Amino acid sequence: MADYEAVERGSLRLKGVADLGVKKKKKNKETKKMLQQIASNQQQHDDAEENKRTIVDKRTPAQKAFDKMQEKRQIERILKKASKTHKQSVEEFNRHLDTLTEHYDIPKVSWTK
Repeated sequence: MADYEAVERGSLRLKGVADLGVKKKKKNKETKKMLQQIASNQQQHDDAEENKRTIVDKRTPAQKAFDKMQEKRQIERILKKASKTHKQSVEEFNRHLDTLTEHYDIPKVSWTK
């Protein structure tokens, strides 16, 4: 055990590297204030630009007509679905299934027969 008493404990030290540790950079209060002023000026400038901008529609007449028809069809679909209650829709669907032939029925599967 006496052999191990001379061993130096701690972190590994490299030759040629100064043991200075990590130095933190001091924050400058003036630069912080200047950054805030710059940010506020930019924000005011952006707000002023937004007020000046007008919305330009770059779509073609065909695209405009397509979007208009899509909106119209969507409104029609919504009104059609809203016109019936759920109970009425289910009854109509059941009537439709009754008109179909038995070819479309799911065959009963039984393991006992």
